[in-house]
Amino acid sequence: MAEYQAKSSNSLFFEVTKESRLIGKLIYNSWFKFNAVIEIVDGLEYHIEPKGFWGTTIELKDNEKILLKFRLNWNGEIVIQTYFDDLKRSYAFKHRGIFKESFVLTDQEGLELLVMKPDLKWSTMNYEYQITTSEAFEILPSKEILLINSLHCANYYMSMMMSSMLT
Repeated sequence: MAEYQAKSSNSLFFEVTKESRLIGKLIYNSWFKFNAVIEIVDGLEYHIEPKGFWGTTIELKDNEKILLKFRLNWNGEIVIQTYFDDLKRSYAFKHRGIFKESFVLTDQEGLELLVMKPDLKWSTMNYEYQITTSEAFEILPSKEILLINSLHCANYYMSMMMSSMLT
């Protein structure tokens, strides 16, 4: 079990840390788009891009190689498929609760891998997240990418819900 924090100095830039040590960054190109860059401390950079006419499928790429895809399902769940080490794995990213809301990442068998609790900082209008991972998550290959992508999924989910409330 491990504890991570994701903090935002503005709505376009997040730093993910563990015990005050930087793990990686999530950097958005624009406030209204879902394009982003994930930077991992070891110097690797991955690009997140919407695909298709409506942009409903989001891809994470290492150059041109697709490592991960996700899309919002009809029931409000985000379905994630990873292709790390040429192995396809599926995950579900779900929203829980209303007053004590959180997000949960589960594997194909329904095993809870991480819980992410958002905290809106009213003074800056930015979100921070407290993330708790399971032992099963900590042994996953490319866990840093999956962790920071989960942060992107939480932001994506909240953005989609806000836009549906405004229409």
